[in-house]
Amino acid sequence: MLTPKSVTTKRLFSQWLMPLVMSCAVALSASGNNGLKIPDLGSSAGTVFSPEYEHQLGRTWLKIFRSQVDVYEDPIMQRYVENLVYELVEYSELQDRRIEVVIVNNPTMNAFAVPGGVIGIHTGLFQFAETEDQFASVIAHEIAHLSQRHFSRRVEFAKTQQPLALAGLLAGLVLIATTGSDMGLAALTATQAATQDAALRYSRGNEQEADRIGMQTLALSGRNPAATPAMFEQMLRAARYASSNRIPEFLRTHPLSESRISDTKNRLLQYPAKQSRPSLDFHLMKAKVQVDLAESPETAVAQFKAQEARDPIFPEAHDYGLALALSAAGRFDEARARMTSLLENRPTSQTYLISLVDIAVQQRDTSWVLPTLERATRINPGNKALTLAYARALMTDQQAHIAEAVLEPIARDIKNDPLLWYWLAEIQGLSGNIQGLHKARGEYFLLHGIADEAEKQFRYALKLASNDFVESSKIEERLKAVYAFRDRLEEL
Repeated sequence: MLTPKSVTTKRLFSQWLMPLVMSCAVALSASGNNGLKIPDLGSSAGTVFSPEYEHQLGRTWLKIFRSQVDVYEDPIMQRYVENLVYELVEYSELQDRRIEVVIVNNPTMNAFAVPGGVIGIHTGLFQFAETEDQFASVIAHEIAHLSQRHFSRRVEFAKTQQPLALAGLLAGLVLIATTGSDMGLAALTATQAATQDAALRYSRGNEQEADRIGMQTLALSGRNPAATPAMFEQMLRAARYASSNRIPEFLRTHPLSESRISDTKNRLLQYPAKQSRPSLDFHLMKAKVQVDLAESPETAVAQFKAQEARDPIFPEAHDYGLALALSAAGRFDEARARMTSLLENRPTSQTYLISLVDIAVQQRDTSWVLPTLERATRINPGNKALTLAYARALMTDQQAHIAEAVLEPIARDIKNDPLLWYWLAEIQGLSGNIQGLHKARGEYFLLHGIADEAEKQFRYALKLASNDFVESSKIEERLKAVYAFRDRLEEL
């Protein structure tokens, strides 16, 4: 059975990424994960790469990145973060708005943006932000790095200092985002000690500009720009209480100082005073992360029960977290009762409905929730999270053929969501569609940068489609996509 991350890429990492890390010639000691940006030098910032090449390079990076990290494959969280990112991008100066969001299952406070439109966050960021506007301020900051093409300008600057090893840069960025900043930064700075001071000054200027543009984006989107210095203060407090080897990762890679906080506070004078609006959805996601980061499900249950007498500001979020913790602990009847109560009080909540489906799937009894799901997907056509929940419920109810008909159109329409292809492969295996299973697995592996497995799966499918010219042609095109991915790696 195919499982997420079941195929490792150690050979790829050792043969391509690691040697290139050591050859990297660009210093990012002060920009780190905000330097997780693959250059677009087709603008006034440079003349080497076109915007389309940047887009393709960013998607290549994302495929490699997925193969190296523990991606948080949760449709509810993905929907929340995507909606927030898309909202902020709408009010930003970003020109190319082909965005992909990746969430990393990591307790550290971190976020990054890769030119080509890749926005990433660590789940730990939810634990540090107290309000949705604070959380949004970090994302707006990263979007500003993209819109101002800071990495392109950084690369152009580096070219005046010494030659650029782009492949080594990409590999070092993977290390920064996966194993922590120190290892990646050591690789990135290994050959550029002579230009360290200049690089530091340049990146600090980028950070100040990203602060300014990010605050502007927050204000234009109707959010509170004061959330930016408030979040910086949260980060600085976290740094002060951390040991030297446990400084929050975002602070290791984004230089922060009292003067920078003062600068953002001074910028607030140009904006009218505004209160941060409360967000139930944000606190639901915080509760979800709290459950995931607990030492054990029972520990999470105990934590939420101990909080019951504290009169939380968002009691729904507390009840939601407790229901999730009970479900994770295998106490499904209790979890179902609490989640059902939440849904009854807020019947239009997709978060509660999808979470209730998760509980039903674990109980192996989804027949009672199918009518509600069918109605919800009909009202919200094309909704990725709801459609996936409906398909999983149908599969659990031994209606794999119907589940396949529900999920396949949206998987092919979205194309770039690995989780959809994973579940489509599982469903097609149960429905007996072996050719479809191999095609879906091929898409899943390709989105994870595992070219050999992707090619193998597509060739299995091609053999089964040997008597169907149209289908064979489609599979041949997907094989060409695998070859193109390999070519891009070789070009690096």
